[in-house]
Amino acid sequence: MSYLDHLFDLNGKVAVIIGGTGELCGHMAIGLAKAGVEVVIAGRDQTKADAKLAIIEAAGGTGYFLATDLKQKDSLTELRDTVIERSGKIDILINGAGVNSPTPFLEIGKEEFQNIFDINLLAMMQACQVFGQHFIDYGEPASIINLGSISGLNPLSRVFSYSASKAAVHNLSKNLAREWAAQQIRVNTLVPGFFPAEQNRKVLDKLRVASIIGKTPAERFGKPDELIGATLLLASNKAGSFITGHEMIVDGGFSAMTI
Repeated sequence: MSYLDHLFDLNGKVAVIIGGTGELCGHMAIGLAKAGVEVVIAGRDQTKADAKLAIIEAAGGTGYFLATDLKQKDSLTELRDTVIERSGKIDILINGAGVNSPTPFLEIGKEEFQNIFDINLLAMMQACQVFGQHFIDYGEPASIINLGSISGLNPLSRVFSYSASKAAVHNLSKNLAREWAAQQIRVNTLVPGFFPAEQNRKVLDKLRVASIIGKTPAERFGKPDELIGATLLLASNKAGSFITGHEMIVDGGFSAMTI
């Protein structure tokens, strides 16, 4: 085994990817599978999951889909217990489900605001509770990767509720990193810049796209597979063994841009 293979050796690990039916987490799941991880895609849309699993199978990886209502803690508990029964353990949790909305601030209603926070924050918190308890009981090194957003660091116009929910995700991750570091449970936030994700399409008109590109030194949107390298680093208990409480930004330089 080469030195690099040793650092990023994930063979035999088991990862649960909540939101793995989506564009970004789906590519993260594929990347993990190609690195030897058994991936469990959790969500509601089996058709989308099957498309990702077909790619994984074609690449020689392994994985399966489990239907999950991420807003219900009982469903998350069932997900955890089913994975342990089928795969024997869980080493990695990725929380990547999310929703967005372009509603102007003065028009945001309580129901819409609550729904965004229920999915983007509450569901993630409950998943961390459910799976975190397993990691504590299991007693082996584990990695939790929560999907944040560049808007959680620098608020963006037209996505007020989303930005607020993602800022809370960043804070949650740091708190859990402090809470669980001594138990070898690392908690990090992967922070995508602008990628072609489903929740972004409703707010991306031509003027907004031009504005984003103009403020991104790389002068383009990210490609979903460009999150894989960061995912492998954060997932690895060798290469990433001392990385916890970190906000890993993958944004083509967007957050470094001023004038």
